[in-house]
Amino acid sequence: MWIHHGSSISQGSNATEPSETWLGMVARRMGYDVTNLGFGGSCFVDQFMARTIRDLRADVISLNFGINVVNLDGMKHRVFVPAVHGFLDTIRDGHPETPIVLSSPLYCGIHEDTPGPGAFDPETFVTGRQRFIATGTQGDTANGRLTLQTVREALKEVMSHRADDPNLYYIEGTDLFGEKDAEAMPLTDNLHPSPDAHRLIGERVVERMTGLEPATLTLAR
Repeated sequence: MWIHHGSSISQGSNATEPSETWLGMVARRMGYDVTNLGFGGSCFVDQFMARTIRDLRADVISLNFGINVVNLDGMKHRVFVPAVHGFLDTIRDGHPETPIVLSSPLYCGIHEDTPGPGAFDPETFVTGRQRFIATGTQGDTANGRLTLQTVREALKEVMSHRADDPNLYYIEGTDLFGEKDAEAMPLTDNLHPSPDAHRLIGERVVERMTGLEPATLTLAR
């Protein structure tokens, strides 16, 4: 059993069908029975989600935090880091040795160096093709406001303080979908991957999670 928690990208926005989400493709390729706790616009490091995961049966758990926190402008660095620690602590109460894979956000140009909140681009209302924009000020991170770049650094900070957990692993989101990938496969609404990008992400996740069993983990810390 694989439990995954993430944002609308995990839920499957822009995928052609449920089986063609990156998560569905990974589960099918690797033979996992997956519980998809991906929620559009609602992955906020909530403790009730940590308790839900704690109480579910799981052989592998994966978490992807960042994009919703940034496009809500919902946390600053000081709050985000201990919230992630608390989320992991709660899961460990029920799964002391279960492999947990923590991944940082995929590349998303509008929020790489610009905080939220995110909003609909009003110029697209007349086109019938919805797109998103970031309404924060580019580079405004001095007071702890989060961008995707600072979220990635914050998650690495969390990992560095949990080095005594041999079953906690980290995947850099831009290794799954990076800036060059976004140039080749543009995010259709500036936020969500295209069907082709879902397939690419799925292939890369499979590469990194192959052999993901408690005794045979192959992921690098």
